[in-house]
Amino acid sequence: MKLEITGDWNEILQQEFDKEYFGKLSSFVKNEYNSETCFPPEKFIFKAFETCSFENLKVVIIGQDPYHGDGQAHGLSFSVPMGIKFPPSLRNIFKELSADLEIQVPFQGDLTGWAQQGVLLLNTTLTVRKSTPGSHQKLGWEEFTDSVIKTISDKKEVVVFVLWGKFAEQKTELIDSSKHYIITSAHPSPFSAHRGFLGSKPFSKTNDYLKSKGKKVIDWEL
Repeated sequence: MKLEITGDWNEILQQEFDKEYFGKLSSFVKNEYNSETCFPPEKFIFKAFETCSFENLKVVIIGQDPYHGDGQAHGLSFSVPMGIKFPPSLRNIFKELSADLEIQVPFQGDLTGWAQQGVLLLNTTLTVRKSTPGSHQKLGWEEFTDSVIKTISDKKEVVVFVLWGKFAEQKTELIDSSKHYIITSAHPSPFSAHRGFLGSKPFSKTNDYLKSKGKKVIDWEL
């Protein structure tokens, strides 16, 4: 097992792959996948990057851990494969999407369609052990994904960063707000959605900003 990304991200992030911490992280992840049940499946660890190229990227939605239940995680933050029951946070995301854009709640939770339009659905930790949330945190993934966020901020312009919850909001220090648009609110989790996520209109705000900058908007309907 080798941790590597295909496509244009490979060259952009090559310096990270060469760092000592990433070598240690790769060894840890390889051992975990060999000895434990881990998510997402190995082939989907870098799906967020492989579905949304650096060149095409317009929006970043930051999550934390992948889902840790059977069949849920497939490499895109908040997304689940078609046919899988919506986790509570995704249910609230769709509730807000429907209210914000006055469209029907999607019938399935696969967000690949968003990623293909330039939405990087980035978890800050890209792997997790089954039924053990946080099990792969603070072992190198956060250093890697912080570098991804800073690289996007430094090398691109007019990107929308969607930061839901206090954990994601901490990433604002990595982002140059003079050339990007940052949207923050409470997390869509049932524990916090009613404290500022529901009614925050992140989808229309994203498209209004992209439109104002002459960029093609995201078709959020799935």
